[in-house]
Amino acid sequence: MARPSDSAPRKHKVTVVGSGNWGTTVAKLVAENTQEHPDIFEEDVQMWVYEENVTIPSDSPHHAAAGDQPRKLTEVINTYHENVKYLPKIPLPPNVVANPSLVDAVKDSSILIFNLPHEFIGNVCKQIKGHILPYARGISCIKGVTVTEDKVELICDYIGETLGIYCGALSGANIANEIANELWCETTIAYNTPPCDQRGKDGENGANGDHYRDSRGQISKTQLTPVPQEYPPLEHDVLYKLFNRPYFTVSMVSDVVGVSLAGALKNIVALACGFIEGHGWNMTAKTAVMRRGMLETIQFCQEFFPETVKEMTFWESAGWSDMIVSCTSARNWRYSKMAVERGVSLQEIERTELNGQKLQGISTTKEVMSFLKARGVQDKYPLFKAVEGIVDGTFEVKDIPVLFRHQ
Repeated sequence: MARPSDSAPRKHKVTVVGSGNWGTTVAKLVAENTQEHPDIFEEDVQMWVYEENVTIPSDSPHHAAAGDQPRKLTEVINTYHENVKYLPKIPLPPNVVANPSLVDAVKDSSILIFNLPHEFIGNVCKQIKGHILPYARGISCIKGVTVTEDKVELICDYIGETLGIYCGALSGANIANEIANELWCETTIAYNTPPCDQRGKDGENGANGDHYRDSRGQISKTQLTPVPQEYPPLEHDVLYKLFNRPYFTVSMVSDVVGVSLAGALKNIVALACGFIEGHGWNMTAKTAVMRRGMLETIQFCQEFFPETVKEMTFWESAGWSDMIVSCTSARNWRYSKMAVERGVSLQEIERTELNGQKLQGISTTKEVMSFLKARGVQDKYPLFKAVEGIVDGTFEVKDIPVLFRHQ
């Protein structure tokens, strides 16, 4: 008997919402896969581009044809198949279609891939609400969570609840430029297929319009519209085929909480490792901090999301791999190390080195500690607490070893 996907008369249309360095990289690899799987996906991949005028650099092979006059970025991408501003010198497949209209880019797409700075996601969701397919599904490539004294909200949950759809998450030890240059790495995609989208052996959908369980294991308030049976079933196998490349190995899991929170909390640990190295301690000291940081990360997830988090998730690329990269080479580590070496605050580093841009690790630390203090459990997280103290100037880097003597 043929599988449901073998005779599906409709194909999934894909849109990437975002066109920065990482967004364009994901559009590239996804477009390569839609070409290779024409039975599942429409070939063209829409990529929403915030329109701006660009001048093609003089060392670009396109400069002679384009000249020195500023041109619209979407026009440049669609003509020369290169994002000359955010991913220069990387050829894009011709089926990546840059679109300056957000609403038009998401129109009729059954798979929406969100890949833009987290501070813009609220406005983007407001703009496309009511303009997407009711049965669209999402994947968030945005690392981080929103934490207040009242709650921890995953970005994929925010997207799903705002738009009335289900949204999974992609996270891992991923560096956009390396992936764009097809240097091998791996990633983790967390997608807990809603019951209404699960197909039986007869090809029929599961519970029609069922309320799926949210990240806390509770019945969601969002009532989903099932993906029509005319489409290939939107489950792990289809998402694997959409994202996996010879240079980008995908591991599929169902633990959206573990993947999302590991990607956020590792930024606190990365600050700590930068402080350690800036103080003059070596790799063995950093590994001690990473170990303690992972313990507190897992503890946080198990304490506040006990119904859904899976400890094995932290052995995925989204867990240990991402933490190691973040604690040895990424920007939170780099600038916290610089602050200690120079004997200045992180806020001073933000001002002098980042032109006022903010380090995500600082905001994550403050938000997470505010959440823990509101529950009176901050002392159970000594490393997170110490990082907040170093940021605020109330704890000294040299005293970090004390934390390990009182476990």
